[in-house]
Amino acid sequence: MEGFTPLSALAGGALIGLAASLFLYANGRIAGISGVYSGLLHPKAGDIAWRMAFVGGLLAAGVIGGLVEPSAIGTADRSVAATAAAGLLVGFGVRMGNGCTSGHGVCGLTRFSRRSFVATLAFMGTGMLTASLVQALRGGAL
Repeated sequence: MEGFTPLSALAGGALIGLAASLFLYANGRIAGISGVYSGLLHPKAGDIAWRMAFVGGLLAAGVIGGLVEPSAIGTADRSVAATAAAGLLVGFGVRMGNGCTSGHGVCGLTRFSRRSFVATLAFMGTGMLTASLVQALRGGAL
């Protein structure tokens, strides 16, 4: 994690929180990415334009960020098959947890949702455990 500083992490977290709050205030909707995508897969009348704009903004931000700071774009060290399998597992977990990290961790916790608190504990704990086990299996220390 080159270039990491507590100040940059704080600024990034504050911007994410501000964006989620503004989105909720302006639209009355939670900025949960899995819910936005799910709504595109199962569209309802009058509910597509804002979702397309949201996803378009995410894609544009990635492209613009890469143009502004090309060194921030890493290289994939996994095969397409491994990446696709990981994406499917994440998607399965998101459906099981009835929401994703942005929906539960960013938006749900700020609304003091018990369900989001439990979900966030579950996915953060599972992520830490998995990362530790993978590191140990590769010969690193826990």
